[in-house]
Amino acid sequence: MQRSIEICTDVTGRTGGGEGFHYLRWGSKIELSLDCFVCERTARTTVLEVGAERAVCSGSRGGPVGHYTAARIAAFDVTSGADQLALRAVVSFWWAPFTDSASGHRAAAPTLHPWVRLHLGYDCPQEGGASGSFGIQTNMERPVSEPCAHCTRPVATSTRTPTIRLLD
Repeated sequence: MQRSIEICTDVTGRTGGGEGFHYLRWGSKIELSLDCFVCERTARTTVLEVGAERAVCSGSRGGPVGHYTAARIAAFDVTSGADQLALRAVVSFWWAPFTDSASGHRAAAPTLHPWVRLHLGYDCPQEGGASGSFGIQTNMERPVSEPCAHCTRPVATSTRTPTIRLLD
């Protein structure tokens, strides 16, 4: 059956100009834990790209590494302000019940321990537009700040854990 989950998060930082700002943007890649009915393994890291028609599952230990699976980013909405950059993404995926052959866990949608990693990119105007990137994920201790790799000023701070919510 087809399922959808919504991922929401935001970061704060000087994104709108002024002293210490950086050109900040969400990356097009999302890494998400899903139970994969293709390799019949639970809690697989699934890599999704904006615009791609399918995702890549990390595969199973001892089995094929990195196989395609039926999941895609159905929506990728960014809201920005002078000091905040927010993301709302909807991931649509196919799910079927199974029992993980290695762990014996029953599959769930979303997985029993949802996890997501989101990527951000930035350009440093103090260093001639040099770019950098970093990620935030659900299992990080908050608040977490990311310094610029070029000028060492803070780029963004994540104070709230990204939320993962089953829509249907």
